[in-house]
Amino acid sequence: MGNKTRYLAEKYEEMVERGEVWDLRTLETPTKPHVIVEGREVIMLASNNYLDLANDPRLREAATQAIERFGAGTGSDWSIAGYMEVQEELHEAIAEFKDTEAGLSYQTGFAVNAGLIPQLLEEGDVYISDQLNHGSIIDGMRLSRADTVVYDHSDMGDLEDRLREVHDEYNRMLIVTDGVFSMDGDIARLDEIHTLAEEYGAMMYVDDAHGEGVLGGGHGSPAEFGLEDDIDFQMGTFSKALGSFGGMLAGDQHVIDFAYNTSRTWLLSAGYPPAIAAANTKALEIVENEADRVERLWELREYFKRELESLGFDTGRSETPIIPVMVGDSKKAQALAARLFEEGIFALAIVYPMVPRGEARIRNQVNAGLTKEDLDEALRAYESAGSDLDII
Repeated sequence: MGNKTRYLAEKYEEMVERGEVWDLRTLETPTKPHVIVEGREVIMLASNNYLDLANDPRLREAATQAIERFGAGTGSDWSIAGYMEVQEELHEAIAEFKDTEAGLSYQTGFAVNAGLIPQLLEEGDVYISDQLNHGSIIDGMRLSRADTVVYDHSDMGDLEDRLREVHDEYNRMLIVTDGVFSMDGDIARLDEIHTLAEEYGAMMYVDDAHGEGVLGGGHGSPAEFGLEDDIDFQMGTFSKALGSFGGMLAGDQHVIDFAYNTSRTWLLSAGYPPAIAAANTKALEIVENEADRVERLWELREYFKRELESLGFDTGRSETPIIPVMVGDSKKAQALAARLFEEGIFALAIVYPMVPRGEARIRNQVNAGLTKEDLDEALRAYESAGSDLDII
C-alpha cells in the first residue's frame, strides 16, 4: 500500500536536495525573547510575537478565568452551537479597536482570507492583487468564480494600468493587498491605492496580519494612513503582535453580517476555545493602553536594521520589524540559520515556496521584549557566520 505514495518520498528528496524543506524544531518554553529550543537557550528572532504578549500574565489570567467560567471547548461550530458571551465581547472590542461599525473573529487569519474572499465577488467581477500577497489571499481568490489580475509589487503605475484595463470589462473590482508584506517587511502604499480605488470605483481589502500592533500606534496599517473609515474590508489576526490566536474582520455591520453567513471556514469549522476569545480581548486592551510597547519595538527595529546593514548585510525592502537578511541560495540560507542556532540565535531560513527561488533569506522579527544587549549578541553571531559563509 505504501508503494502507491512512493512518488511523494521522491518529491521530498528532491526538495531536500534543493534545500527547500523546513527544519522543525521543538520549543520547550513559552514564546518569549529568550526560549529553550531542544535543550539550548537561544534568543528568539523567528517569532511574530512583536509586542512580547504571547506569554503575558494578563493574557494567561484572562484565558484561565474563561476556562473556569465557560470550559475548555465550544462544542461545535459557532453557527450551530452558538458562541458565548466572551465571544460577543471580543467582537465589540474588535470594532472599537479598528474604529469600525462591527467586528468578527474567525478561527484563524487564513480562514478569513480563504473563507471570505471567494464570497465577495462572482463571475463578471475581478480581483486586483499585489504580486507578493500572502498565499491565503491567493487561495481565496482561486476559490472564486471571479477573475484575478495581478499588478507588480507596490507599483502604483502598474496598478493604475490594470484598473484602467479592467474598468469597463467587469461589474465590480476589488483591490486586495497585504498591509505589511510578511517576507520583505515593506508597507503597502495604502494612501495611493485608496486614491486609485476611489478614482476607478474599486473596493479595498487589506490583510493586516503583520500591521496590527506595529503600525498606526498598534491599530494597524489603515490607521497608519488614516483610512479606517475607507477600507471596505479590514482583515487581521491575533496570532502575531497580539500574542494569542485567531483571525479577525472589521468593517460595516452589513459586511460582518454577510461574512459570517457565507464564509465556509467560519460556518463549517469548530469555534476556538473561550479561553482564546478572552485572551484576544485582553490583548486588544493592552495594545490600546500601552503605546510604549509599540515605541520600544520600533526603537529596537531601527537599531538592529542599521547595525545589520553596517556589517554589510542586505536587508531588502524592510520598513517594519520584519528584517530579512537576503542570502539568495537556499542551502546557504539554511547553513546560516544552522550556524546562528549554534551561536544561540533562533532565526529560520525562508526558502521556496515561501519566497521565489534565488531569494532565500533569514527573516528576523524583532520583539519589544528584547534588549539591545540581546541584539548585540545576535549581531556578533551574524558577523561571525556571515563572514565564514562569504555572505559579507
